[in-house]
Amino acid sequence: MSSTIIALSGPICSGKTTLAKLLEQEAGGTVIKTREMILSERPKTKQARRSLQLAGESLDRDTNGQWVARQVGRKLQGMPTSPTYIVIDSVRIEAQLVALRRAFGNKVIHIHLDAGDDSLSVRYSARSEGSSTSELKNLAEAQKNKTEKNVRALARIADIVIETDRCTAQDVWTRVSARIGFRLPNATRLVDVLIGGQYGSEGKGNIVHHLAPEYDILVRVGGPNAGHKVFIPDEKPFTFHQLPSGALANSSAHLILGAGAVISLERLLSEIASLSVPYDRLSIDPQAMIIEKADIQYEQGNLRDEIASTAQGVGSATARKILNRKVETDVRLARDIPELKHYIRDTIHELSKAICAGKRILLEGTQGTSLSLHHGHYPHVTSRVTTAVGCLAEAGISAQHLRRVVLVCRSYPIRVGNTDSNKTSGHMEQEIDLEMIAKRSGLDIEELKKTERTSTTNRARRIAEFDWAQMKRSVFLNGPTDIALTFADYINSENRNAYRFDQLSPETVLFIEELEKVFGVPVSLISTQFALRNIIDRRSW
Repeated sequence: MSSTIIALSGPICSGKTTLAKLLEQEAGGTVIKTREMILSERPKTKQARRSLQLAGESLDRDTNGQWVARQVGRKLQGMPTSPTYIVIDSVRIEAQLVALRRAFGNKVIHIHLDAGDDSLSVRYSARSEGSSTSELKNLAEAQKNKTEKNVRALARIADIVIETDRCTAQDVWTRVSARIGFRLPNATRLVDVLIGGQYGSEGKGNIVHHLAPEYDILVRVGGPNAGHKVFIPDEKPFTFHQLPSGALANSSAHLILGAGAVISLERLLSEIASLSVPYDRLSIDPQAMIIEKADIQYEQGNLRDEIASTAQGVGSATARKILNRKVETDVRLARDIPELKHYIRDTIHELSKAICAGKRILLEGTQGTSLSLHHGHYPHVTSRVTTAVGCLAEAGISAQHLRRVVLVCRSYPIRVGNTDSNKTSGHMEQEIDLEMIAKRSGLDIEELKKTERTSTTNRARRIAEFDWAQMKRSVFLNGPTDIALTFADYINSENRNAYRFDQLSPETVLFIEELEKVFGVPVSLISTQFALRNIIDRRSW
């Protein structure tokens, strides 16, 4: 595909170079400066502004303005691949634009920037302070040049004209990006969301680890009260509390913690160090909330023995973020933490850029749908909305970019064990014990007892029969396109030796077929055990 040529024009200090930089940074444009082109054509030219102006006028006379198109053509010939955008900073006369359009046809977009003389004069003075003597002393001196004096006339033939004294540099970029076709594509569905369908601990980390190599961006929301464990051959499993669980499976993917994330600074820094995450690989939204020691102390004293909370301070921190919205606040956000300063970026801007560039995004939810603040069995709920739309909101992603929703469910749902004071950790229908699972599946009871402990608090779990009614509610709340079934070995231990769907035990196949019939959603992923090569992948996407 041939490059689009973006020719910038306008008076000195109208914002051309700033726009050129944004086109380079945001759209991947290659900038060619008039100064460089003049020096290529006339190498002996001094680099003072007046000398460059005179050399440019001489080239215009000698070539009738064709030297700019000639230089652009040479630049393109020297590139192994054509960039999407070539940005010329800047064109000065109509003949240069005529030559460009003759050479590159409708691939040329002419953008003219302007501003009032008062604004231009202030900008020129600010730019000249401390600069070399190559700058003319004021705007009036610079405008004595004939070409500079007449440059405003180019507005008449421009494709886009913007008065830059009425908007910021980002405003200019936003308007220009839409006009050149580098806009957020409304119909582009590049975001896949993975959600827990029950009460958490469905094995989401395992599924994310399997899917992660297919994505460019991995996003996580929620807080350290959820631990997502991934299998690592010949090593101990790694449990993610803050970073996306696919970080080990895809070392080139960019990692994002959205504004809705709640951060344990100690845990996050530990994970960053363990994975040796460089500054340019992780983006943390400046508005993500920081957990303080007082948040943890509050939950240990109020929630751990009442509802079996993990007491990691997530709910307390979230409440403070809501309640302490005042100028003199004790709320610390990610932007306030010196140790995080190199990771702080506007994550909505990062996600917008990624979608514009056609990059695939995996958003990883935490906990489970039936723990959702508003839709679970209150008060035995978590402090956030754990559904697909809740996770999208926390990450800052519009639903119009959603492609797939993968709902992860266990063959037997679990909840954390009851509190030390024997208060319930929450509602579950048809609770059974691990001895029953061992008897049905053929798995070793001691292995089950070791497995069924929580990732964050190492507390024994409760377990129950598959709850069809609960799952129906979860399907309605999330609108999944796919179901990922985990712990298939709890149905029959022989499933651990299955690497294809047809190798699963007959009762497992019947269970999966009924899942698909009842909920009208394909079971696209099946986890047979926590080990290497443990996912049967039936996806068509």
